[in-house]
Amino acid sequence: MRHLLLALLFAFALPAAHAQMRIDVSGVGATQYPIAIAAFATDGRSTQQAVDVVRADLSRSGVFRVIDPQATLSETASVNFTDIRARGADSVLTGSIARLADGRYEIRFRLSDAVRQNVLGGESLVVSEPDLRYGGHRIADWVYEKITGEKGIFSTRIAFVSKQGNRYRLNVADWDGENVVSPLTSPEPIISPSWSPDGTRLAYVSFESRKPVVYVHTLSTGQRQAVANFKGSNSAPAWSPDSRTLAVALTRDGLSQIYLINSDGSGAPRRLTSSSGIDTEPVFASDGKSIYFTSDRGGSPQIYRIAVTGGEATRVTFGSSYNVSPRISPDGKMLAYLTRRDGRFLVAVRSLAGGSETLLSDGGREESPSFSPNSRWVMYATQAGGRDSLVAASVDGRVRQRLTSNAGDIREPTWGPFVK
Repeated sequence: MRHLLLALLFAFALPAAHAQMRIDVSGVGATQYPIAIAAFATDGRSTQQAVDVVRADLSRSGVFRVIDPQATLSETASVNFTDIRARGADSVLTGSIARLADGRYEIRFRLSDAVRQNVLGGESLVVSEPDLRYGGHRIADWVYEKITGEKGIFSTRIAFVSKQGNRYRLNVADWDGENVVSPLTSPEPIISPSWSPDGTRLAYVSFESRKPVVYVHTLSTGQRQAVANFKGSNSAPAWSPDSRTLAVALTRDGLSQIYLINSDGSGAPRRLTSSSGIDTEPVFASDGKSIYFTSDRGGSPQIYRIAVTGGEATRVTFGSSYNVSPRISPDGKMLAYLTRRDGRFLVAVRSLAGGSETLLSDGGREESPSFSPNSRWVMYATQAGGRDSLVAASVDGRVRQRLTSNAGDIREPTWGPFVK
């Protein structure tokens, strides 16, 4: 059993691409909002790239049905609401893009209700040319929140690990797999990336010292620090909500157990669990008061919960002899995990208040679930047809977005927080 759990953490060879990705979307949400998105007016020197990104983001969400009004409309233009309604849209987004003297672009936009024929709101933003896609993501976030009442995730980022040849890469990308950058490359494996709550740092495990060591990497500066380099294995870092603490799995005293360490590497580790089994894969609850983790202390791998102050651990998962890789939704309401059913490894999600379980995947070779910051999506890695891909599934299982790369395989996704 120890071999099985450690294999889950360390044995993934990660052949993957350092390239942009392709997204295939299947399914639609229980509710779809029809929205017309016009071509934005330009000064003749500007591009529609940001508008294209808005359309793609909202379409892929499964929550919107995007309609082309076949018109160019600025944010100040008079809208023919009768025509918009005839095309089946309940709202319309209009705007303009102008290139400024310093080379940046100003994007103005306005959202109108075509049914009530009034303006719902509008804003403007200024972005550099390389950030036009980001500008589109920000507009899509704004529209999503204005219509649904929930925050959008289109301007968030994901991190994942890949391997090309004999080089491993830690990658950061837009939520849709575009704009991939690699803050770290190594000839040795990199695993278990974890975002800090403010999105400025990544904790991960690197084998560059020929043993697993936990590092914290500041993305803006490239500075990295070994924060857990004790005797034996140092693995599975997870951030506390206040960013001051990391929960890690260490074998410094024998079998893998859960410890708490300062995220700056100072001080001594505090042992949290003491069992005769393997305790690993810790994750903080959203309120920071407890930790969920995987343990085989009861004879098979299951998910347990323990207070950060210590004490007795309580078993959380049942219904399968194998439930691992816990992840708590940012709103604190749901638990995602990996479960084995009929020999297949599937991603499941259920309410922490005792609701029913929903299986989000059906491939049977899934791993590494991770919630979106608005708690509406779970991203995970899967393998089909001999190649790896990332899938973002809505928590109700209705919509799936599959991210693939022609250049290779990708693994261990983790979804970053909202952009501050």
